[in-house]
Amino acid sequence: MPSPRCPQDGAGGSGDRCSREIRVRACSRRALRAAMRLRLPVRGPAALKVLAAAAAAAAPVELQWGSPARERAPPGPGAAPTLELESGALLFSPNAICQFFFLRRGDASTDLGTQWLEWEATELQPAATTALYGRLVLGRTMAEAVGVLREPLTHMEQSLARTGTAFLTGEAPSVADVVVWGTLFPVLQEESSVPAELPALRTWFRTMTLSDPCRAAADTVLVPTALSELTSHLRQQPGPRGAGAGAGAGSGSPAPSPASPPEDEGSERVLTEAEIAAATDAWARGAAALPKPWRPQTPVLPVEGMRNILITSALPYVNNVPHLGNIIGCVLSADTFARYCRLRNWNTLYVCGTDEYGTATETRAVQEGLTPREVCDKYHRIHGDIYAWFGISFDYFGRTTTPKQTIIAQDIFRRLLARGFLLQDTVEQLRCQLCCRFLADRFVEGTCPMCGYGEARGDQCDKCGKLINAVELKSPQCKLCKGVPTVNPTEHLFLDLPKLQQPLEQWLELSWASGHWTPNARHITRSWLREGLRPRCITRDLQWGTPVPLDGFRDKVFYVWFDAPIGYLSITANYTDQWERWWKNPEQVELYNFMAKDNVPFHSVIFPCSLLGADDNYTLVNHLIATEYLNYEDGKFSKSRGVGVFGDMAMDTGIPADVWRFYLLYLRPEGQDSSFCWSDLMLKNNAELLNNLGNFINRAGMFVCKFFGGTVPSMVLAPEDKRLLARVTLELHQYHQLLERVRIRDALRCILSISRHGNQYIQVNEPWKRIKGGEEDRQRAGTVTGVAVNMASLLAVMLQPYMPSISSAIQGQLRIPPDCFVLTHTFTCTLPHGHRVGTVSPLFQKLEPERIEALRKRFGGGQVSFQDLD
Repeated sequence: MPSPRCPQDGAGGSGDRCSREIRVRACSRRALRAAMRLRLPVRGPAALKVLAAAAAAAAPVELQWGSPARERAPPGPGAAPTLELESGALLFSPNAICQFFFLRRGDASTDLGTQWLEWEATELQPAATTALYGRLVLGRTMAEAVGVLREPLTHMEQSLARTGTAFLTGEAPSVADVVVWGTLFPVLQEESSVPAELPALRTWFRTMTLSDPCRAAADTVLVPTALSELTSHLRQQPGPRGAGAGAGAGSGSPAPSPASPPEDEGSERVLTEAEIAAATDAWARGAAALPKPWRPQTPVLPVEGMRNILITSALPYVNNVPHLGNIIGCVLSADTFARYCRLRNWNTLYVCGTDEYGTATETRAVQEGLTPREVCDKYHRIHGDIYAWFGISFDYFGRTTTPKQTIIAQDIFRRLLARGFLLQDTVEQLRCQLCCRFLADRFVEGTCPMCGYGEARGDQCDKCGKLINAVELKSPQCKLCKGVPTVNPTEHLFLDLPKLQQPLEQWLELSWASGHWTPNARHITRSWLREGLRPRCITRDLQWGTPVPLDGFRDKVFYVWFDAPIGYLSITANYTDQWERWWKNPEQVELYNFMAKDNVPFHSVIFPCSLLGADDNYTLVNHLIATEYLNYEDGKFSKSRGVGVFGDMAMDTGIPADVWRFYLLYLRPEGQDSSFCWSDLMLKNNAELLNNLGNFINRAGMFVCKFFGGTVPSMVLAPEDKRLLARVTLELHQYHQLLERVRIRDALRCILSISRHGNQYIQVNEPWKRIKGGEEDRQRAGTVTGVAVNMASLLAVMLQPYMPSISSAIQGQLRIPPDCFVLTHTFTCTLPHGHRVGTVSPLFQKLEPERIEALRKRFGGGQVSFQDLD
């Protein structure tokens, strides 16, 4: 069974950004040794590095030039190589293919090599793509190309000079050397192109270029006819941003990445005639060319031949109300991506639920005079109401306190026990004599033994990120009564993580090569592996939890971080009795996990080890998406101090849910921590939503109503209009490229950029004046109005993952046919001449400074609330 199709990463291909390529079980030793078929659609940088890697690793491949069969090709531009294993599994990412060849040869993956591959994909490749486009398409000089590459070239020089090694990872060429060389050679081609002030890099480049595998690959790929073919191909693709303006040329700074919005909105690259013609042709095909929206069965189950996407967001703990940081870090980010997947006609299941077992629930029950079950029922409803108000589109929102959870968790436990992956040991555990209970890790605070932070929890230090045992804390204190706990011995069971480290690392190598993991997720996981895994306790002396089915331990329950991730499986099992088609089907299913960075180790190490040790063909995570932290103004969210906005409070502010969604996604902490700021919320609402996006959509619809009786007028496209279609198409392509990599925040900028283009288009053409002129002017007014209202229709679809209620409102006002709510890579005329729109009204309201200041004071502290247990 072939692996489901995955989105392309463009002509260069990104080793760590291909959305899905291969599963651990598809990569058995038999498959690794089998004959392979390598298809190379375009003779460019991707083909160069893949051919060089195949030769260097002596990989037996059957080479085929030309595009693969349509039914086997992944969606996207169609320029990346495809490696088909004898098993039928496919690899589409060039870097993943190169890694596969070297792993097959027996080379071990190293941290340094992986870091170079990540750097090549995220730093070098965008700059090299811009430089190559400038050289081949725009006719830039070699000096300008080197200027674009100056920063990454300097980085390589400094690294080679510092280590004193001949190659990037040591004294022998590795897959990192081949991949980096394959990206650089099409631009530089000769040693003399490398600046003389970079001698170490010059030597490396000469050595690589003269090696037999690289020389043979270059002779095969970069012949004159192939360069002509590559140039023709590049002309048909959306070029990198900044290439037209010569960004960075000779300045010593790299050009903007193709995956990043430009800093200067006014600097736009020159459109090619091919791009304009392609956009005009796509527009003319109309809505009939769109695929029909996929309507999955209920319950949603994997479909053979489709891309099957399983999405989870970290299970929110039931004992408290989620704040805005919790919402953006987990459920809202996952919801945005799930909505995007559905618009792409990918068969998608999104599940989540409340994590309900553990001491925190028992403690909350004591505080509120309820039973643990009553507390769970109460807060499960609160969570459900909050997420419903925010428009979170779960296919199923469940909970962990179910019989299914007990059955599945105990089955995994028994399989681990039978396979020798559990240990028994005596544990010294903190017990509070005043509370008469053993203290869960999160209810102990003290000084971190690693970094000295004074408010470390008993399971993890929020400052240095290290996981710790509660008894290791200096000056421990019970968080509930502030008493000093004592150490008591007790027998517990442990997951033997050291015994599972090798299979875990083998799986991680393949998952990192073929999937998308955010950089912080990779970094946190590597730090765990680098320090060596230690046995991890999986039982606790509690009453409220999944019981341990083993004599001598039947008075104990499973520790929440062994038990809680299994909730993903049990929640799905409560949704459908065919849950194993999702969770024991790695050949057909892609798994995306969404979480904040503090949850990474449990999803990248502990839970995968549990499933690998259970050895029951479980679906393991392919794409681990972790955010940084969202802070509140100048500090942290705190329920006890009344600081920050919590989910139930957001509902009472009078600000619509979609405005909250927009702002949280606009400042989503993707690469670093970000802060919620009331004044910035007001600015973004008034400037981006009201004056930009809302203004354009309202004007486009109002012109149809006011000037053309509510009917879309006929359109006669002028060259200016066709250029606008191409410009919008580029933004649409960028939107897809970013969301396929789960760059949710950056993709939102593409929507706002399209509406800015639309406002400028209307302002320049002034249809309100032309409608009063002669026949030619009235026709021009009609064309501008028709194009603008179709841009609004496209924006309604692109907005749906971000602002579903606003998207629905636009659909209603413009009467957009439901079958048009599907996302493709083309901008099509979905509201043709004669289409009647409905009643058009403003989408957004202005936020006044006085109101914002009142909200700032309300949520700035001093509120009376129950004790903070976050």
